[in-house]
Amino acid sequence: MMNIAVFVSGGGTNLQALIDAESRGEIKNGKITFVLASNENAYALERAKTAGIESAVVNRKNYTTKAEYDRAILNALEGRNIDLIVLAGFLSILGEDLIKAYSNRIINIHPSLIPLFCGDGFYGKKVHTAVLNSGVKVTGATVHFVNEITDGGAIILQKAVPVEQGDNEDILQYRVMRQAEWEILPKAVSLFCEGRIKINGNKTEII
Repeated sequence: MMNIAVFVSGGGTNLQALIDAESRGEIKNGKITFVLASNENAYALERAKTAGIESAVVNRKNYTTKAEYDRAILNALEGRNIDLIVLAGFLSILGEDLIKAYSNRIINIHPSLIPLFCGDGFYGKKVHTAVLNSGVKVTGATVHFVNEITDGGAIILQKAVPVEQGDNEDILQYRVMRQAEWEILPKAVSLFCEGRIKINGNKTEII
């Protein structure tokens, strides 16, 4: 059974989707054993508490550099035997040390169809604003491995979601979460824990 750490910064809707999927038996060979928040006001911490999952706060504001923040996170993970880190609405960019320490063992959910509307500066509602301003008719979500390039790691799963007339950022964000994120994130976590993801360069193969 693989130990999963979920990193959060806000409301924790994707964390809840993972908790619910685990309780339904949909995350095979994996268990969420730890939640780490980048700030003490993240409602996701309440979700972890309700589910009986141990949590900790490592506040980004307390560290001046990425390297210092990485060290603090690595200290929080020490002794927990974490096999997979899931970034579920985690708004702090990870540094080189943490990415190397958990190479090909960190996955992220991004609210667009990468390589569109991604990279530095594209997070949260900013992604949906850019989507609406562009006039595209289809958006979606992507689960990918994390590397040194923001949103640049190998893609695991994607799902498309329509952009509808009259959408605003809130409506589109909720549709993308409900129809894509909450479905493909638990699925990707399960695939990882089952050992069914093979990485070839910057591409993945589901086996």
